[in-house]
Amino acid sequence: MPVRIDESNPEQKVCFFTVEHGEEIRICDTLEVLTDSDKAMSFVEIEGKRTYITEAEADALTVAGAKDGRKHLKADDSDSVV
Repeated sequence: MPVRIDESNPEQKVCFFTVEHGEEIRICDTLEVLTDSDKAMSFVEIEGKRTYITEAEADALTVAGAKDGRKHLKADDSDSVV
């Protein structure tokens, strides 16, 4: 899991992201979770680069204070249950 959230300080939760060359640390409420429509995946931008995350991680980040800027995508396939 590339995202870990430290909730020991409820006033300012800290997020740790495993990235290509180590770990990035951010205050959760300074982040925004966004959607890459082409990949149908959620991500956050860190140092100008996209870090893709699972929907469970996106939900955890928004609960920890990150802004939820995700778009809800609709399937185009007529066989979809969505």
